Amino acid sequence: MSRPTHVRIVEVGPRDGLQNEKQLVSTDTKLELIGRLGQAGLQAIEATAFVSPRWVPQMADSAELMARLDRLPWIAYPVLTPNMKGFEAALAAGAAEVAVFAAASESFSHKNINCSIAESLDRFRPVVEAADAAGINVRGYVSCVLGCPYEGEIAPRAVADVAAALLEMGCFEVSLGDTIGVGTPDNTRRMLDVVARQVPLAALAGHFHDTYGMAIANIVASLDAGVTVFDASVGGLGGCPYAAGASGNVATEDVAYLLAGLGIETGIDLEALVDAAAWISDRLGRNPASKVARALLARRATAQPEEHRCKP
Repeated sequence: MSRPTHVRIVEVGPRDGLQNEKQLVSTDTKLELIGRLGQAGLQAIEATAFVSPRWVPQMADSAELMARLDRLPWIAYPVLTPNMKGFEAALAAGAAEVAVFAAASESFSHKNINCSIAESLDRFRPVVEAADAAGINVRGYVSCVLGCPYEGEIAPRAVADVAAALLEMGCFEVSLGDTIGVGTPDNTRRMLDVVARQVPLAALAGHFHDTYGMAIANIVASLDAGVTVFDASVGGLGGCPYAAGASGNVATEDVAYLLAGLGIETGIDLEALVDAAAWISDRLGRNPASKVARALLARRATAQPEEHRCKP
C-alpha cells in the first residue's frame, strides 16, 4: 500500500499532556498554549477533560477554559467525557466534539476506570446516543493496544473487538493507544492487520507513546498499513505513569518533521510548533522532550548573525 499524501495530527498536549502534571497549570497558560498550537497549523486540538476534579485536579477548570476559549471555525476542540455527567457538562460548555475511552485490557480497565471492558462500553452508549441527538461528534480511544502494565502482551483480536464496538455505537474515529509504549513496528502492523478486518482503516488513528523510543518507527509502520491520523503532544508533554521517568506521548514536532521528510502534508508550521513547545516547556520549568525541538532550538542558539560569519 502506498503512503498517504496528507495526514491529520490530533494535538493532545493541552489535555493528555498536561493532565498528570504535578504543578497546577493556570487556565491562562492552557489557553495561550491552545492558541499557539492553532497558529502553528494544528486543526484538531484536544482542549480539556470533563472529569472529576478529585481524580484529575489539573482539569478542574474545564468549564472556565471552554467559556474563555477563542474558538476558530477551522479547528476542532474535542474534550474528554467519560460518562453522562461529563458529557452534560461538556454540552453546557458548548463542546462540539467529545471523546470516550475504553481499554483492550480487562486489568487496565478495572485499574483505570473501575469497571470491566463490557461495563465501560455500556457506560459510553448513552453518551454517544446523547451526542448524536445533539449533533456532536464522538471519538473513541482504546488503551493498551500493544501491551498492558498488568497483563503484558495484548491479543490483537481483543483490540479489534473493542474498536469495533466503539465504531458500532457511533464513534466516527477510534484512536488506538500504545499506552505504555512497548510496541514495535512488527507487532504494530500485526495488530492493525487484525483490527482492519473489523474497522476500516479510514476510521482508525494511532496514539503512540515513546517510552522505548519506538513511537516514530511505529508511526511509519502505521502509515505503511494505511493509517492517516495520529495523536501527538507538543514538546512530548505527558509522561508514562507506568514507567518511572519514562517519556510518554510522542512529540508533535517529531511527527511533523517525519511527515515533512516523507513528503506528507500536515498543514503544520514546524518552526511555530517548536516555538510553542519551547514556550510551554519553559512554563513547566524544563526542556522539551522532543529531539526535533531540541535540535532546532540548539541550531537557532548557535547560529551567528550574517554580518559576523566568516567570508570566503
